[in-house]
Amino acid sequence: MRLLLATTNKGKVAELRLILEHEPVEIVGLDEAASTNEIETANTFEENALLKARHYHQLSGLPTIADDSGLEVESLDGAPGVYSARYGGAGATDQAKILKLLDEMKDVHEPDRTARFTCVAAFVSSAGEAVFRGEVKGRILDRPRGAGGFGYDPIFLYQPLGKTFAELSADEKTGISHRGQAFRKLAVWLRESSFLDTPKTGDRIGTTAD
Repeated sequence: MRLLLATTNKGKVAELRLILEHEPVEIVGLDEAASTNEIETANTFEENALLKARHYHQLSGLPTIADDSGLEVESLDGAPGVYSARYGGAGATDQAKILKLLDEMKDVHEPDRTARFTCVAAFVSSAGEAVFRGEVKGRILDRPRGAGGFGYDPIFLYQPLGKTFAELSADEKTGISHRGQAFRKLAVWLRESSFLDTPKTGDRIGTTAD
């Protein structure tokens, strides 16, 4: 059975393939020309994830998974939140987003630099819908640390390991990350619901298995 993950991010596709590697499914992503930016018009992660999953399920006919995630900083009343990817304006680089966030937090001292990464994964098919949330708590450093990851990873300190997300190995990050949590909950639900035992068809838009 084919499942569509509504993203052009190959890293996300690889992560979900790893989580579902023992299941009878083929995970495909969107081709590079696709975009989800204009679909993300809601005020919550749940609504944005469902909007994307519904949109691409309708276009493709495939059971579709979509996620929406972001960084929520307590001292900024939860910002940047659902606007994490667009923080700093259209076309802003990861570095620009980090610098903007650090500037807004320049007067915030310990112990008030708490934050969390949140991810909601939505599943939409002809049989129904479901959503799954993952969260991981951390602290915002006053300067970036580490060369890995992407987005806000270099300033997000995961205290149990004493590392930023940018200092974690791929396996470490997948094991604790908000996205990994949400995807694993989805995978468990797929198994327990017997959805994976039911043949499904459909493939009407450009997808890629790469």
